[in-house]
Amino acid sequence: MDKLTIRDVEVNGKRVLVRVDFNVPLDYITGDITDDSRIKATLPTIDYLTENGARVILCSHLGRPGGKVVDELSLAVVAKRLSQILRQTVEITGDCVGPEVEEKVAGLKNGDVLLLENLRFHDEEEKGSTSFARALSRLGDIFVNDAFGTSHRSHASIVGFTRYLPAVSGLLLEKEINSLGSVLENPLHPFGVLLGGAKVSDKVGMLDNIMDKVDSIIIGGGMAATFLKAKSYDVELSLIDDSVDTAVDLIEKASNNGVQLILPDDILVAGKISNRARVKNISIEDIPKDKRIVDIGALTISNFTKELEKCRTVFWNGPMGIYEIARVSEGTRAMANNLANLNATTIIGGGSTAEIVTEMKLAEKMTFVSTGGGASLRFLSGETLPGVEVLLDKKTAIKPTGSL
Repeated sequence: MDKLTIRDVEVNGKRVLVRVDFNVPLDYITGDITDDSRIKATLPTIDYLTENGARVILCSHLGRPGGKVVDELSLAVVAKRLSQILRQTVEITGDCVGPEVEEKVAGLKNGDVLLLENLRFHDEEEKGSTSFARALSRLGDIFVNDAFGTSHRSHASIVGFTRYLPAVSGLLLEKEINSLGSVLENPLHPFGVLLGGAKVSDKVGMLDNIMDKVDSIIIGGGMAATFLKAKSYDVELSLIDDSVDTAVDLIEKASNNGVQLILPDDILVAGKISNRARVKNISIEDIPKDKRIVDIGALTISNFTKELEKCRTVFWNGPMGIYEIARVSEGTRAMANNLANLNATTIIGGGSTAEIVTEMKLAEKMTFVSTGGGASLRFLSGETLPGVEVLLDKKTAIKPTGSL
């Protein structure tokens, strides 16, 4: 990566404002964190800063409170979990800006860690407000972006800080860029891409960008219905988006580039989506008019597995079925287990896919699990990430232009 990192700046005694991605999944009945992997992913950065005498001020969003204070989306639960992991007290402020926050920051000592309350309790955050970014920037001497998962957004805490503070990368952001960059620059072949999820439109840019780099594209999940429709199969009640014509183009591009595009041969179908729905494994040619695709079938699991076993590099984004429903989660679980046992470089593209491999306790068996779904897709599409682009370059290191 060609951006400065925390290793390139002096942090001892400095107030270091760190944008992290603590948008962790919560149990909305108990309010407990159900997966703390995003918190743990930032530990290398936090540990480096505290061990080198920084006064660490963490800021993040949680959920979508819509610019209002929502008690259930307070970061207090994150501060509690982070305190347990770090084995030191991590206080949380009552807001992310204002006199009380400034007083808390002024009282920090070298090695202390403070967490600001949910940035999205202010609608100025998502609007990219300059005044909001300036107010937050007054809390720090250096800005560190370690929130890869939100670096594709032009929010105040992602790009706004860089007008007022020297801005560098955290160790997680650096690892994300380097790991995903290796997929684009120098993948071991055969290189396979396994895609699922509902929307083709979310992945068009990535597919266009990597079409000349991959050997096979394997498609399951809801988006398989769109591709099957593009090949004139009747998918009946299956959900398809408005990308049938796009799918036709992608099928043609794959053929022209000598890329194998592999679709399901059989699927599981159901009349409705529920835990009690009756499911049936049938050929893609025999989908009943009152049914919809809910997972890949047994033959398809076998075929996908055989193709993956040929690969030396695999990028996976998106479940193969409706993973939340146990009886139609087998396709996704099978792919996760297969990738975990491959003798290959395996990159998991964040979002729900990362949550799945973490839940299945397979994350450590993967080469790299990204913390950003949308960000990883955008990066692999060849597009710039606003939150990365604005960081200081190693060669030029242009200073911020704004005034506090």
